[in-house]
Amino acid sequence: MIKVAFYDTKEYDKSSFERYGSLHDMQFRFLETKLNEDTAELAKGCDVVCVFVNDIVNSAVIKKLYEFGVKLIALRCAGYNNVDVQAAFGKIHVVHVPAYSPYAVAEHAIALLLTSVRRIHKAYNRTREFNFSLNGLTGFDFHGKTVGVIGTGKIGRIFIDICRGFGMHVVAYDRFPPKDSDIEYVSLDELFERSDIISLHCPLTDETRHMIGADAISKMKKGVVIVNTSRGGLIDAEALLEGIKTRKIGAACLDVYEEEADIFFEDRSGHILDDDLLSRLISMPNVIVTSHQAFLTEDALNNIAETTVNNILSYFENDGICDNELCYRCGNIERCKKERKERCF
Repeated sequence: MIKVAFYDTKEYDKSSFERYGSLHDMQFRFLETKLNEDTAELAKGCDVVCVFVNDIVNSAVIKKLYEFGVKLIALRCAGYNNVDVQAAFGKIHVVHVPAYSPYAVAEHAIALLLTSVRRIHKAYNRTREFNFSLNGLTGFDFHGKTVGVIGTGKIGRIFIDICRGFGMHVVAYDRFPPKDSDIEYVSLDELFERSDIISLHCPLTDETRHMIGADAISKMKKGVVIVNTSRGGLIDAEALLEGIKTRKIGAACLDVYEEEADIFFEDRSGHILDDDLLSRLISMPNVIVTSHQAFLTEDALNNIAETTVNNILSYFENDGICDNELCYRCGNIERCKKERKERCF
């Protein structure tokens, strides 16, 4: 039996993982706590740790897991910026879920955008109090507007398809644009200058951290709407707030936040929020914040569980080879495994 320590467990995680795990003689030890250096010991006796976006998997944690005999770190998400893949190399294999439901995330980005632009959240609150005034609810048409999409992986391309359905003009930036695409690729600076709406769909790396900062915002159109359903660290929140206060940014739709780890996924309604920056952002009338819920559909949860379980089985039943492994061997973390059908180490 494969034993898995499942960190940062929420109720909506359990049913799908228990269902798929029971089909393959897999035992999950569900833990509410997040993984960090202090909680790594809870994985003793387990073959695998299953982690999410706000678990800390740095070199110190990896060293402890390795000493406890853990053989595999299974991310139940696509992003891996919270994992020190370099430190894991040669010790513990790392796998992820590259595409659990790109439609869920792309559709949530559009939902945030529509809600913000058409003031749906404000109208909802008014009509519940029988206030049917339309003052202050004026939005703008999507049709004919230019949307700049940063990152054109599966989620970015689905988002582009939806935007085209609204009659929007699309420009995009990607470090590795496909050669046979009908998407108009431009430089980042040109994207900033031309876009009425900017939506982020790229991973968080050293190169992309704070790619939306004061300098980038200064190049944008006045009134630009920024949407982020990827990773909070892509945006310098201080610069974003300043851009909102100076009226340069017309609206911000955020499903992620750089310092979300101890805030998102938890009920903080009975507490004073210590994060002054997030408090100020939420207080702005043109900012919508959801708590990293873009992935949260039944379809996505099932896909995450199925792919994660299959990743674990692939490692243990296929001599350590898994198509979804993240490998530091050649520096091309997501791609080298596709070029070599062998163990990374």
